Amino acid sequence: MKMSIQDRINNEETTIVDVRTQSEFFGGHVRGSINIPLNQIVSRIDELLTMQPMVICCASGNRSGQATAYLKEQGLDAVNGGGWMMVDAQKV
Repeated sequence: MKMSIQDRINNEETTIVDVRTQSEFFGGHVRGSINIPLNQIVSRIDELLTMQPMVICCASGNRSGQATAYLKEQGLDAVNGGGWMMVDAQKV
């Protein structure tokens, strides 16, 4: 059975990766999330391999969509959670 985004967000095995800039992340983020800015996704792929499954978020869903597409192309278990506030709102 396929997990919903909310189930993934609340699964203790899931890593929430925020791909916004460090300054954006420091301005507010999902509790427990990891900040890996979009421009570092390629260079930190080995680190990301250890974080599966992942929910990727950003400000609006655009950058997280780009990151998710790349990670899926590399065979990683990642879904686009969209904006970080939407991800945070689904966290229980």
